[in-house]
Amino acid sequence: MTAERFDPSVADGRWQRAWDEARCFEADSASDKPKSYVLEMFPYPSGRIHIGHVRNYTMGDVLARYHTMRGREVLHPMGWDAFGMPAENAAMEKGVHPGGWTYANIATMKGQLKQLGFALDWSREFATCDPEYYGHEQALFIDLYENGLVYRKESEVNWDPVDMTVLANEQVIDGKGWRSGAEVEKRKLNQWFLKITQFAEDLLEGLDTLKDWPQKVRLMQENWIGKSQGLEFAFDLSNGGKLPVYTTRPDTIFGASFVAVAADHPIAQSLDSEAARDFIALCKKGGTTAAELETAEKLGFDTGITARHPFTGAELPLYIANFVLMDYGTGAIMAVPGHDQRDFEFATKYGLPIPRVVAPSVDEAAKPFAGEAEAGEGVLVNSDFLDGKSVEDAKADVISRAESGGWGKGTTVWRLRDWGVSRQRYWGTPIPFIHCDTCGVVPVPKDQLPVKLPEDVSFEQPGNPLLRHPTWKHTECPKCGGKAERETDTLDTFVNSSWYFLRFASQPADKPFDAAEVAQWMPVDQYIGGIEHAILHLLYARFWTRALAHCGKLEVKEPFASLFTQGMVTHETYSRRDGPREVYYTPAEVDRSSEGAKLKADGQPVQIGKVIKMSKSKKNVVDPEDIIRDYGADAVRWFMLSDSPPERDLPWSEAGIEGCGRFVQRLWRLFGKYEDGASGEDKDLARKTHQTIAAVAEDIEALAFNKAVARIYELTSAAEKAEPSADRNFAIRSLLLMASPMMPHLAEEGWAAMGGEGLIAEADWPKVDPALLVDDEVTIAVQHKGKLRDTLTAPKDASKEELEALALASEKVQRSIDGAEIRKVIVVPGRLVNIVT
Repeated sequence: MTAERFDPSVADGRWQRAWDEARCFEADSASDKPKSYVLEMFPYPSGRIHIGHVRNYTMGDVLARYHTMRGREVLHPMGWDAFGMPAENAAMEKGVHPGGWTYANIATMKGQLKQLGFALDWSREFATCDPEYYGHEQALFIDLYENGLVYRKESEVNWDPVDMTVLANEQVIDGKGWRSGAEVEKRKLNQWFLKITQFAEDLLEGLDTLKDWPQKVRLMQENWIGKSQGLEFAFDLSNGGKLPVYTTRPDTIFGASFVAVAADHPIAQSLDSEAARDFIALCKKGGTTAAELETAEKLGFDTGITARHPFTGAELPLYIANFVLMDYGTGAIMAVPGHDQRDFEFATKYGLPIPRVVAPSVDEAAKPFAGEAEAGEGVLVNSDFLDGKSVEDAKADVISRAESGGWGKGTTVWRLRDWGVSRQRYWGTPIPFIHCDTCGVVPVPKDQLPVKLPEDVSFEQPGNPLLRHPTWKHTECPKCGGKAERETDTLDTFVNSSWYFLRFASQPADKPFDAAEVAQWMPVDQYIGGIEHAILHLLYARFWTRALAHCGKLEVKEPFASLFTQGMVTHETYSRRDGPREVYYTPAEVDRSSEGAKLKADGQPVQIGKVIKMSKSKKNVVDPEDIIRDYGADAVRWFMLSDSPPERDLPWSEAGIEGCGRFVQRLWRLFGKYEDGASGEDKDLARKTHQTIAAVAEDIEALAFNKAVARIYELTSAAEKAEPSADRNFAIRSLLLMASPMMPHLAEEGWAAMGGEGLIAEADWPKVDPALLVDDEVTIAVQHKGKLRDTLTAPKDASKEELEALALASEKVQRSIDGAEIRKVIVVPGRLVNIVT
């Protein structure tokens, strides 16, 4: 080596330029090599990458580089999930255009990713806000419409009267808009929907084929889809009407003590009462998330109507209740307070009966409730003909009696609802439809796509700028040529990320993708991303792939063959009280020692808090650029892979990154010991080298990067201690190749210094001699009086007699025996010799 130290400030940029010039990472769809598609969930261009991004993309990068070394044609692309509300917020707060803000952020973040040397195919880069991309998305949306998978209907939504936009349930916090803080209203608006429910059964059954997905993710999707068997029937009402309900627990029917309807149920709406109207208005101010419905005070309005129990004939009071939603089931419930917590809280508040109908055993039929409902596991009690039956048998019995009696039927329902994709936003994909008074709703002709967003918009007023634009929405009807208006809603940004992986695989100019080319790459071999996307993004992507296959656009149904959800990067927090406020400080602002932490600005102590996920609000973030500047890209990458298993959280520490920086230099010094023409053998080192090559390969394929790191440490130590030989040269060269997916800049520098041909990024993985993967010798433990006295190295196939002789020849063993009579020698071949005196 020409230099004593590896200098990343020089080497990193040099090799990144070399890879770009050689176009090393551009995937060739025409290649006859076996193909591998490695993809990390693409980032939102918020401004700067964070350490969580670094960990995510480092894992994918190691896998992509490794697959290249194993002779595969690898697709490892990158792009930007670029539409969304943060850009509009920036426009309102900073007086900038969402497009300018977004593209500036993309430029910054792309530069940061390049600093880390990721093996990305930048030739396929796109942002979802590129008109070319969203124009193809509009074409696909029209395809789905023409195949009956898109429809428009009036639906109740959460409306923020200040921001003048629809909010998702998750954006309603304590009944108020997450950004404006305004009291959210319920409004009926015409909304666009995707018919995801048509694929509910297929989406559910498909989970069984995803063997390489985490079980917890499959379970989360299964619960979200929510298939359940139950009873559908109608109560006879005292006003002469009927109230259809659905219950997944018909076994608990004798525990019903009231019924309830949603505030917008037809029965509630039909009440001619000022008190009822006031209560309905109150309900419309409440939140609609599952969490809010669980925690909010349960409120009801007694309608004065009663419902007749189908078995007992008892008259049950009918309430309007704030925890019943029209969008779920029939908008009405049979309330069983003993075995449903929301019903329990409601019944407690209004003094209604709380019967027990399920107990651990029939002997506990009178067991009181301990202040809350019970899940309803055990056997039926206080239930007439159902007493003593199991829950499942009781369900079947009730359904059978309902069907034979003609008052109900067993049926299947789904928790999954059709996907409402309308958003009253500017910064999103314009929905490609036109409204004509004569022709109705008409799709935009595909030769007029993309329907582009206008640039000249104003964010000085709340609401959707597309509604206020003087010219954009005004157009001609493609059917009759008359005056018409464009749809001013834009698509939910989850649509953008539901097919982007297809566009990465194939990018023709005249259509969204070529099915034959996509088939060469899909499904994605390894998808990597956070557990927070377990339901919506992953479910929507699975739906879109199925929907496009249904339309004849694709041959695949499951987009991601293998899914890995990485852990988060964590850091302790630093804060100090400032009156009523807790003020947080970044790690860069703090001097941390074993004695505590002090603020650099004033030298005064700050409180050290818990180790939690890095977040901007708690300021416990580390800027990757600072770390790359101080330690180089390879040290940062190595830290991301070491210590913690990749599925677990990774605590960031200054000592950890410093240790990784030292190991980079340690490897560099070892590479300097490579001697051209060295001869001689070191059988032990050769065997360890081949075993390490095989084990590291298995670890990378299993994404067990921390195990691969540990093996490279071990072989490094062994090679450092070894004398010069051809086998040591082989160990050093193999270390260089094994480290190259993890520390590519260091590896390229070492490869060039050793006279390697071409770039190590295009080199092959070191070959393994199968004969050296099997140990010829084993270590034998020798015991006397139950204690270990010596360890011996013996041939693997040594006989019992040979092992006994070796053990008795040991000086340590003879000192222990000390002339005593040997009564028995127990030999376990390959493991143990036990001497009994």
